[in-house]
Amino acid sequence: MANYRDMSALELLSLSPPGWGGYLLDGLMVSLQIAGLGYLCGLAIGFVGAKAKRGKNLFWIDIAKIYTTVIRSVPELVLILLVYFALPELINQGLQLFGFEPFEMSGFWAGVLVIAIVQGAYATEVIRGALNSVPPGHIEAAHSFGMHPWVVFYRITIPEMLPNAIPGLSNLWLIATKDTALLAVVGFTELTLAAKQAAGATKDYFLFLAAAGVLYLLVSLVSNRLFKYLEQRVSKGVKYA
Repeated sequence: MANYRDMSALELLSLSPPGWGGYLLDGLMVSLQIAGLGYLCGLAIGFVGAKAKRGKNLFWIDIAKIYTTVIRSVPELVLILLVYFALPELINQGLQLFGFEPFEMSGFWAGVLVIAIVQGAYATEVIRGALNSVPPGHIEAAHSFGMHPWVVFYRITIPEMLPNAIPGLSNLWLIATKDTALLAVVGFTELTLAAKQAAGATKDYFLFLAAAGVLYLLVSLVSNRLFKYLEQRVSKGVKYA
């Protein structure tokens, strides 16, 4: 067993054992995978929710309002506990009625599901606001030329809404990356729990928790640069008041 007390900070953070740097990077990759999948699913939910809220069907408008209100009101930690513990119990009760084997929810997919649900609620409002910023006259002009609704959507609606949507969506991505840390409460090893385990083994809490914070910061800085570049690309030719 390694004597961590005699190791320097660089040795403790080395990528190969007995250093814990590789373990932290593995946790970071898992966090990014969960955040990425949940974020993309959340965007899909957001488009559907925004479409429902901007539609004329009162039933779907009410469903979308209830969804966004409830999800934005309940803490993510409570949702994770519900999805990881309560949801499998309810599903297994139904499976038992039909003679099926029970299943166990993995921490990975619980994280993806929760982030998707949370991101979908916030993305609904971001996308709805961006869609409302598209001048109705542009849509009407496109329809008057006989454009198919799908053509209008990706040739007119999407290009005109993106400059207004990207700032909000970039914030949601950063929130998604940080929300993965909440999975530590159910014992799933992502970056935060990996740092906690390394700190517990070496008794060097400041080093490893600070290292985790630096990794989260690097993810934020790189993400900001990418979203800034994307915002500049989609905003070419756009005039602001």
